[in-house]
Amino acid sequence: MQNCGQVMRYAVATDRAERNPVADLRGALVPAPETNHAAAVDPVQLGGLLRALHAYTGTPVVRAALQLMPLVFVRPGELRAAEWAEIDLDAGLWSIPANRMKMRQPHIVPLASQAVAVLKTLKATFPTDYTGAYVFPGLRTDTRPMSEVAVLATLRSMGFDKDTVTRHGFRATARTLLDEVLGFRPDIIEHQLAHAVKDPNGQAYNRTTHLVERTRMMQEWADYLDRLRIGNVVNLRVA
Repeated sequence: MQNCGQVMRYAVATDRAERNPVADLRGALVPAPETNHAAAVDPVQLGGLLRALHAYTGTPVVRAALQLMPLVFVRPGELRAAEWAEIDLDAGLWSIPANRMKMRQPHIVPLASQAVAVLKTLKATFPTDYTGAYVFPGLRTDTRPMSEVAVLATLRSMGFDKDTVTRHGFRATARTLLDEVLGFRPDIIEHQLAHAVKDPNGQAYNRTTHLVERTRMMQEWADYLDRLRIGNVVNLRVA
């Protein structure tokens, strides 16, 4: 209705219409109910999902994306458009520029050793003369990142419906289990999720705030996911 209203206001302003009929619908259309992204927050269910992701034998690009999603829990678009220039494999850091972040603030993702291993394995599958910018290039061209539906379509083909898991749902998975199982402070988790977190003076934290603690958290999270995938250990809480 908002978009149609803008069109009709332009039509009136340019003498293409006599009035804006969209105003007559105000209050008549029921807003669509908000829905949460499906997420695996049960550790046993998550273990099964992780095993399925690691068993995927499709293209190396999609396989790497599937394995990285739960490890880094960034937004789907941030992962899909990742560039090699942003990633320091030796330091284990991924620095996402502000223009690619929802909050328009630069963000740092500490990479656990498992995440670094996935990226190194992926990089080794590229031709030695590969000069493309994208970590996850498109199937037909390396001048664009992979399709925004590539991972979602793969999850559906693996039998996971929209009520079981979504690309965005891994963020909710991490938020829940990092708090309830691994016992990390909510503000540390929220900061790593790139949500708006302020210090006691009401100032926004910068991207390096709590980086040491966030680095430890990301490694312990990756280790926990490995234990779920391999042995279904579900209740290891960090002191």
